[in-house]
Amino acid sequence: MGVTGQLGEFLRARRSRLRPEDVGLPAFPERRRVSGLRREELAHLAGVSPSYYTRLEQGHAVNASEAVLNALAGALHLDPHERAHLRELAGRRPRTSCRPAPERLHSMTRELIGSLPDVPALVLGRRADVLAWNGPAHALLAGHTDRTAPERAADRPNLTRMLFLDPHTRDLYADWPRKARAVVGNLRLVAGRHPEDALLAALIGELSMNSPEFATLWGDHRVRPCEGEEYELRHPLVGPVAVTQHSLVPPHSPQQSVVLITAAAGDDGSRHALERLTRSG
Repeated sequence: MGVTGQLGEFLRARRSRLRPEDVGLPAFPERRRVSGLRREELAHLAGVSPSYYTRLEQGHAVNASEAVLNALAGALHLDPHERAHLRELAGRRPRTSCRPAPERLHSMTRELIGSLPDVPALVLGRRADVLAWNGPAHALLAGHTDRTAPERAADRPNLTRMLFLDPHTRDLYADWPRKARAVVGNLRLVAGRHPEDALLAALIGELSMNSPEFATLWGDHRVRPCEGEEYELRHPLVGPVAVTQHSLVPPHSPQQSVVLITAAAGDDGSRHALERLTRSG
C-alpha cells in the first residue's frame, strides 16, 4: 500500500476510536452509521474543511502543513508516538521498488554481545530479524531453533514471525496478547519510517495472510515503540521466569537494537532460573 493509503487508514482507525462525548460533542440518541466520529465532526474539531479532510483520508491530498497535522493530532487525541507516526506518514515520498540490502552486524555490536556471557543479549534488525544472539538469549527465547541461524542472512530467525507463527514462541509468553500488541505497535512505527522497504512489506503480507490475530492487530493502527517491558515467560526447561527486556540503540547502527534481558527486580527465583539457563547456554 502507498504512503497516502497508510495515512488514510491511520486517520480512519484513530477517528473510529473516538466517541462524540470523548471530544465534547453532544451524543445524539439517533443511530450512527459509523463507529466513532464522523468525518465532518473531526474536520470541525481540527478546523479544516470536510472536503479537505475527506481527501486526506482518501489519499488525494498530500503535503499537509505542520499546522494541519498538529490540529488533526489534537482532535484525534494522539499521544506523542502517534503524533510522530502521523507526521512520518504525511511527509513521505512514494516508495521505490528497489530491494534493500541485507542488514549487517557492526563489529562493535558483535563485540558488545560477546562481552556479555552471563546476560541474555541479542541484536535485532529493523524488521526484527535476529542478527546475533549469545548462548543465554538463544536458550531463553528460541532453544528449539538452530543457534547458528543468525550467521546466515537467508536463515535468520524473525522474532515477529516466530511470535505469531511458531507455537513454541507463542507458548513462551504467559500474556501472549500483550506481547503481540507491543510487537505490532512497534512494527507499525517501523513501517511508517520505511515505506520503501519491500522485505518489510513482504513480512507484513505473510503475517496478515497466515495469522488472523496479526491481521486484526495490524488493522487497528496502534503505534508504540518497544523500549523496555516486563514479561512473564513460561520456559520449558526452567519454568516461570519474570524478565525485563531492555532495548538499546547502538549509535553506529541506529536502525538496529540491542536487547538485554534481566530478571525482574527483586525476583530471586527468576534470577536463579536465568543463571541456570546461562550455564546451559
